[in-house]
Amino acid sequence: MQVKDRVLEALEGHRGTYFSGEALAKELQVSRNAVWKAIRQLRDQGYPIHAVSNRGYCLAPDSAMLSPQSIAPFLTVPGLQVEVQPVVTSTNQVLRQRAEEGAHEGLALVAVTQTAGRGRRDHSFFSPPDSGLYLSFLLRPDLSARDALSLTTCAAASVALAIEECAGVDAKIKWVNDVFCHGKKVCGILTEAALDLETGGLQYAIVGIGVNLFPPKGGFPPELPEAGAVFPTRPQGLEGRSQLAGSILNHFFSFYPHLKDKPFFADYRRRSLVLGQEITVLEGGQTRTAFALDLERDFSLRVRETDGTIHTLSSGEVRVRPAHG
Repeated sequence: MQVKDRVLEALEGHRGTYFSGEALAKELQVSRNAVWKAIRQLRDQGYPIHAVSNRGYCLAPDSAMLSPQSIAPFLTVPGLQVEVQPVVTSTNQVLRQRAEEGAHEGLALVAVTQTAGRGRRDHSFFSPPDSGLYLSFLLRPDLSARDALSLTTCAAASVALAIEECAGVDAKIKWVNDVFCHGKKVCGILTEAALDLETGGLQYAIVGIGVNLFPPKGGFPPELPEAGAVFPTRPQGLEGRSQLAGSILNHFFSFYPHLKDKPFFADYRRRSLVLGQEITVLEGGQTRTAFALDLERDFSLRVRETDGTIHTLSSGEVRVRPAHG
């Protein structure tokens, strides 16, 4: 762990308390000059660290900055390595490079903002700073490519559970990977994987999650009419990103060892936005109307077509049709 991370950990653990440079140096067993350089690096990254003569350094008690130290108190799953970066192209892209370099399973990356966030079908993902949670984590599952959908559905269930736990807001899941609150999309999930050609299984997988916690300044772009936020307005004095990050990771990695048994199936199905609804199916560049009947155990969607035939969808995109009347 770098000196600046150790300094941040010490300050984070005692928010609002001043530490002298000498006390920090002694506690961390480094030089006072190393502490001073670490403080400067942290300030350059945007951390609001106050300095007062004869008192020392203090991390502002109302700071909403994300850091591994701000997330750690909310984690209950051992063995995870959490990193936070202020700006990345996309958390999935950065982790994919780390995976190719041999990074271990359980590495999670959180970003304050993304300059090239991506969704499914190469759509861009709006990732403004200080209003969302942008999180990806690396997996090396014993799983066939065919069963990789379980990773996405497990993530969707984990996000819905975490939102309800942290925000007290009902969350619904639109097949297969979007989470809705207040009738608006608040989360998108993108799972990417590398195939092991020798075994036919996955070499690694990266699950990327973007959650809109608060409306961004100026609102969402007009080209995103479906977009919403977990909190319609920013609650006074409430940040929530660190807690939500910890809760998502806790739920996912508690399910993950039993992935093949799909212990999250009931949670996912109970929160379905589409079951029992008339839907528009977007498949192969065409659209058609169908009725969503049920969810199969492999998370394929059983539908009834307008001609009365019943079959399952294993891919594609669906939209809930507005009620008539």
